[in-house]
Amino acid sequence: MRKIVLTLAMVIITGPAFAAGGVVTAHVDGMVCDFCARSLEKLFGKEEAVEAIKIDLDGKTVTINLKDGQELSDERIEEIVSYSGYDIEKIDRAE
Repeated sequence: MRKIVLTLAMVIITGPAFAAGGVVTAHVDGMVCDFCARSLEKLFGKEEAVEAIKIDLDGKTVTINLKDGQELSDERIEEIVSYSGYDIEKIDRAE
């Protein structure tokens, strides 16, 4: 029970702007080709917090698996996607 309370406290304290470990899904507008996917894979792959990345061109999503204990802010995700020439529609997080 204590573990659950501590986990909930951490989620409330850190809020939705960060994820420590877990999975982040960015819905990206404008991704249509394999070149788009490779560009984003390269950029996200340079981030220390990223363990793995999966891009779904049909679903227009970038799914980012974060390393345990690592964080990647929404702002940083938006920065990487914008640098690649695309727009973020929304970001979903799962632990």
